[in-house]
Amino acid sequence: MADLHIHRDHALGLAKARKVAWAWAEQAENEFGMECTYEEGDATDEVCFKRSGVTGTLRVSKTAFELDAKLGFLLGAFKDKIEAEIVKNLDQLLASPAKASKKKAP
Repeated sequence: MADLHIHRDHALGLAKARKVAWAWAEQAENEFGMECTYEEGDATDEVCFKRSGVTGTLRVSKTAFELDAKLGFLLGAFKDKIEAEIVKNLDQLLASPAKASKKKAP
């Protein structure tokens, strides 16, 4: 099994970060077939995601995004590529939070 850990600081505050996290979860579901659940908290939200060969959590606070994932044996061989794609997608969403805020949050 391979582990991924990605940390990104931001200055969005929790409300805007929450919108980015919703956009990330939507993208993970649509593009990668992930099953995502979103749980809002007072200071930290948590997006749990899974699909065959992958389980993980994206924690969202007013100052940071923290992603931890476990890749199964087969996907572990592609760890670097998977990590690069996640980093690219998250960085794009953080670079344009206005786009993320246009997406509806339930």
